[in-house]
Amino acid sequence: MRYPLLPDVPAFKANLHCHTTCSDGRLTPEEIRDIYMKEGYSIVAYTDHDVLIPHPELYIEGKFLPLNGYEMEINKEADAWATTKTCHMCLIATRPGLTRMVCYHRSRYLFGNAVNLRDRLDFDPDEPDYERSYTPACISDMMRRGREAGYFVTYNHPQWSLEDYADYTAYRNMHALELMNYGCIVEGYPDDNGLVYQQMLAAGIRLGCVASDDNHNSRQPGDPGWDSFGTFTVIHAPALTVTDVGNALLEGHYYASSGPYIRQLYLEDGTVYVQCDPAQEVRFMTSARANAACRAAGGEDVTSCSFRVPDGIDWFRIQVMDRTGAHADTCAYFPDELPAEALAKKA
Repeated sequence: MRYPLLPDVPAFKANLHCHTTCSDGRLTPEEIRDIYMKEGYSIVAYTDHDVLIPHPELYIEGKFLPLNGYEMEINKEADAWATTKTCHMCLIATRPGLTRMVCYHRSRYLFGNAVNLRDRLDFDPDEPDYERSYTPACISDMMRRGREAGYFVTYNHPQWSLEDYADYTAYRNMHALELMNYGCIVEGYPDDNGLVYQQMLAAGIRLGCVASDDNHNSRQPGDPGWDSFGTFTVIHAPALTVTDVGNALLEGHYYASSGPYIRQLYLEDGTVYVQCDPAQEVRFMTSARANAACRAAGGEDVTSCSFRVPDGIDWFRIQVMDRTGAHADTCAYFPDELPAEALAKKA
């Protein structure tokens, strides 16, 4: 049995973490749409700080999809911001018309231009103000509330946030880790979070991985600190609609990348088959000491390879690394969630 790990449907380039003049970004939502479309993006999730402002006027059928969303932060009390731990999460709508914010507070948490947008926000008037506290219980509850309301919840930039193993392995209810955050990377933070992903998986947390810009666009294009177009998420969906893209995110039909594309990925007879852009190496990573790699020989590139799925592993994932060091990373796949017929090995 052949089982597609990435469905054979259109692949859309997406930025799932973006700031505009609605909070602390320098470009308007329309300017963001225009520059990202020029770079081949079809999807931008507008995730301004603590304000969900819909942008339906930016939709272009078949070409550009603006997703509703917002980012929330929970700060630990400390004497100096430079040493304050914080947790950030994005909530991205997975169904049309979803604008109601969860964990809303009527008088706290807004800053920058967001302060002037209170009257445009949709929240439950019967709900009391949600008081945030920097504890695993509160953070996990916020993620749960977002998830149950119909949002795709990402856990963002743990390195910039000064969070460590004890912090992020205590959180629950997110859908995905921000495996790469380009805005933090260009500022000098090591938010290429492959190790964090491995640690969270090893701790028994089942989640996917995305890559995004977290762009604020405070510098000019061409400047080394320009924070757009560095990393992206590729979403495999039947059509460029909120419903199809939202379902693809919830079902794990996406991967993170800073450059290369994975053209085909499927499981058959207990073997994972990969087709990809020219790469120096393709890695097969697992929960056990059972990894494997296909490396380029001489001046040649790897564009296809396969790996047998070992028995007894909890998960596996694929990484494609090109000669510049850019890489594409799939979500982890869990054998107990895959069809037994596709995992069965030929005699």
